[in-house]
Amino acid sequence: CLQLPCSMCGIWALFGSDDCLSVQCLSAMKIAHRGPDAFRFENVNGYTNCCFGFHRLAVVDPLFGMQPIRVKKYPYLWLCYNGEIYNHKALQQRFEFDYQTNVDGEIILHLYDKGGIEQTICMLDGVFAFILLDTANKKVFLGRDTYGVRPLFKAMTEDGFLAVCSEAKGLTSLKHSTTPFLKVEPFLPGHYEVLDLKPNGKVASVEMVKYHHCRDEPLHALYDSVEKLFPGFELETVKSNLRILFENAVRKRLMTDRRIGCLLSGGLDSSLVAASLLKQLKEAQVQYPLQTFAIGMEDSPDLLAARKAPSPEKAEEESQRLLKELYLFDVLRADRTTAAHG
Repeated sequence: CLQLPCSMCGIWALFGSDDCLSVQCLSAMKIAHRGPDAFRFENVNGYTNCCFGFHRLAVVDPLFGMQPIRVKKYPYLWLCYNGEIYNHKALQQRFEFDYQTNVDGEIILHLYDKGGIEQTICMLDGVFAFILLDTANKKVFLGRDTYGVRPLFKAMTEDGFLAVCSEAKGLTSLKHSTTPFLKVEPFLPGHYEVLDLKPNGKVASVEMVKYHHCRDEPLHALYDSVEKLFPGFELETVKSNLRILFENAVRKRLMTDRRIGCLLSGGLDSSLVAASLLKQLKEAQVQYPLQTFAIGMEDSPDLLAARKAPSPEKAEEESQRLLKELYLFDVLRADRTTAAHG
């Protein structure tokens, strides 16, 4: 398993709340662990019952990366997102966008203004979950990456109150006049939703769209950084192409202003990633050693295997967390985004 890096910001937003926002925003603090570097709570201009909350883990552009992202060129656009857009620089250069920050997510604003929401989300190569508000056209957009790597949950009532959050626990205690308990659901991976924003801050869903099918080549492949593959299906050709694709997959995840580390399981996949990563860090003349981490039971064969890849001579000594209580393997606790506490 690879941690390159752990980009785990927390996004939260309300539209059409009929309860005091200063009370509702306490729910946003339940996901504070997702962003230890900074927090912002911001009301939407012209809507007293709409707001954004954001917990930041600064990975790219620590100075100007606070959210919701707003740029002078598009004063009517508000963006809260969690994730990494690997091809943001390639898209910026291709369309000659004038960036105001160095944040990868700013590309979403420029692409949306250029071609609308469908073209925008189809051109993104990365892992992401976002909330995009367009006050000029009175629209709200929700989107999530193809495989759902980044979490996103929503709750919506029949009268148009919408709440969105990176984790379910940030929504469960919200108050609303029409129901004592909000129905919280995960937002579907590989989809985007279009909602109309009404003058009273409430919303109405227009459409839910599945924007990518795994059998189809994604639109963002046109702007991928991968080198040209060799034609043919001979064994050596296939092996060479797999190596090219694998190394490119590691390379495009190296965009960060923080240190990079690997979470090693002792298996083949994480060992291969660590080996490729060491090679690429050396080529990039990165000045710090690679950090590795391993988790397991005491005397676990996985820990023993993890110590061998990468070798101690090439990587900083690994940290280990020994699991002494079997309850830690409880499936219900395995995903923090759905846990009721902790």
